[in-house]
Amino acid sequence: MESSPLPSETSGSRTAVGGHLPVFALVGNPNCGKTTLFNALTGLRQKVGNYPGVTVEKKVGECFSQHGKLMRLIDLPGSYSLAARSPDEAIMRDVLLGRRADTPQPDRVVCVVDASNLERNLYLATQVIELGLPTILVLNMMDLAALRSVSVDAAALERELGVPVVCCEAASGKGVRELRLVMSREALPPSAWRLPLPAAVEPAVVYIADAATRRPHTEPSARARAEALLLLTEQDKEELEVAGSRHSPEAAHARLAEWTARWRAEEFDWRGAIIGARYEAIGGICERTVRRGETTGETVSDRIDAVLVHPFWGWVALSAVMAFLFLSIFSFAEAPMNWIDAGVAWLSDLVRDAMPAGDVRDLLTDGVVAGVGGVVIFLPQILILFFFIGLLESSGYMARAAFIMDRLMSKVGLNGKSFIPLLSSYACAIPGIMSARTIEEPKDRLVTILVAPLMSCSARLPVYLLLIAALFPSEAVSAWQKTGIMFGMYALGTLGAFAFAWVFKRFLLKGAPPLMIMELPPYRLPSLRNVLLHMYERAMAFLRKAGTIILGISILLWALTTYPKIDDAALADGDSAIAHSVAGRLGHAMEPVIAPLGFNWQIGIGLISSFAAREVFVSSMAVVYSVEEDAEADARPLRDALLDARWEDGRAVFTPLVCLGLMVFYVFAMQCISTTVVVRRETGSWRWPLFQLGYMTGFAYLAALVIHQGGRALGWG
Repeated sequence: MESSPLPSETSGSRTAVGGHLPVFALVGNPNCGKTTLFNALTGLRQKVGNYPGVTVEKKVGECFSQHGKLMRLIDLPGSYSLAARSPDEAIMRDVLLGRRADTPQPDRVVCVVDASNLERNLYLATQVIELGLPTILVLNMMDLAALRSVSVDAAALERELGVPVVCCEAASGKGVRELRLVMSREALPPSAWRLPLPAAVEPAVVYIADAATRRPHTEPSARARAEALLLLTEQDKEELEVAGSRHSPEAAHARLAEWTARWRAEEFDWRGAIIGARYEAIGGICERTVRRGETTGETVSDRIDAVLVHPFWGWVALSAVMAFLFLSIFSFAEAPMNWIDAGVAWLSDLVRDAMPAGDVRDLLTDGVVAGVGGVVIFLPQILILFFFIGLLESSGYMARAAFIMDRLMSKVGLNGKSFIPLLSSYACAIPGIMSARTIEEPKDRLVTILVAPLMSCSARLPVYLLLIAALFPSEAVSAWQKTGIMFGMYALGTLGAFAFAWVFKRFLLKGAPPLMIMELPPYRLPSLRNVLLHMYERAMAFLRKAGTIILGISILLWALTTYPKIDDAALADGDSAIAHSVAGRLGHAMEPVIAPLGFNWQIGIGLISSFAAREVFVSSMAVVYSVEEDAEADARPLRDALLDARWEDGRAVFTPLVCLGLMVFYVFAMQCISTTVVVRRETGSWRWPLFQLGYMTGFAYLAALVIHQGGRALGWG
């Protein structure tokens, strides 16, 4: 194991607000209101990205001190402890310890705790205070604590911990000004509280900390002592490491091995001793600073949970919430999608009227405008989904949904935390896969990533609509029957995701039975401002990550379907220029492979082009079958063209079996390069995205083959 030198130890105050742009780290437990406070302090002056080398979200914002000077805030992922179990938690630990070259070690720390649950939150807070950085403790949710008849003596807590304590209600903005005043202080001393160590552990901590310090011939610093304690409490043999982070010195690990070997021989539980000492110290602090009044023993959240997490009524409530969510996505998004579609058509006409005919004009209209429009048109559905996700998260219900789903998820080897990534994948697999990083267990996280694209995303919707229209050309067919087929496609994808998760957990990525430990936060009134900010962030991330990739590939596909050009005079009757293009030749080349599915070479072009994004299949069919350009806005002309398509012997191409097989193919096939790229970034190699591409496309082919050949054997086509 190699080690790299770390930044020099801090000594004295690093709090010169007037000297340079001070950097504050915002830390706290999940659901303590940390992100709400971050939004209240920074507003829209924030940027969202990823830490280089690892896809953990990086939120950096700026705000002004009480004296008008700029300050920078880094919102670090929520965690219950500095002992990291997931990449998110490892990033928080490494930033605080100054282990990342891409992020400066914070000058100060704002540690947010839930005042109604102080004892639980002080575990992380005391670990942060021990790092020796100037720290401000924020007692958030004071209103909730009052409702629970919990009173915290902030002045006494300040004396106990030796750090400034600010009372706050971030959701309403109460206390934010007072916090800003404390953050604006020119001088803020390093925190001085240290955990009283058990006598049996203290020599080991001093010995390991001596190797962890970066200044020879000096006393170990507070940070070195904190690192020694972290090394002693890690559950794994080595620290959880993430790309781009340095790790503890090799000498410290060698000394750690010496002591742990000795304690194992003596059968001494050193981890239990350290954790027990911390809880004992926290218990003493709470006893001296927290007063609890008489309560009925049952809170409002408890009474609501009696229904919402009930073994039967909980499922009823969850089903109702999900039904309303999907209904909203399909109902409320229609009008804005039509507006965007009309806007794209207007822009295309504008370019066409303003430019002379030629390849450049065709590239802008058919490549750039159509490519970007193909992504932007689904933005309303994405926003509606994230609006509801924001409401469910900020109200506290999402944790209950994960708790309920854990019972079902455990049947296929996953835990309830996979529910949120899978739910997000109904809109788009990209944010769904990215949200899987909150799952601590690496194998569970990988399985969730592998099956998330099977959930029917919004990009499949245009394909389903077109093929259902071709499958039921008769106007006599009711809307309920078409809706039933649509629901069947979504159900098939969901069942496929669960079935493959079971196979992967049982045979490929075996692991211990999943165990989910989740703290259910109290119910709160959602903040509309934070929900809208969340939608804005996600919309920008979606457009940046998906839109740029699809734009580039759309331009490439336009070139493949345009070149080489052939003179119309050289075309025989019934022949088309696109058949001689690169894409047309590829379609002909793959026809022997797809013919057993009932697909012709024109469908082959659609399959190739829709590797960029599934919805490209619809526009590809429109181009291939020479449909009028405005036909994409109304599926009827394209549907008629599909119904008129014939094989050379006069047989119809788009029979019910072919349409059904094509829809099932799109349920299972991995037709999205941008998702593959994101999986590559999340897993750190091409191994898993290529495996995902292979198993999904292979199963899609097999399923379509069984439907077509099985249907023909039964005399259905």
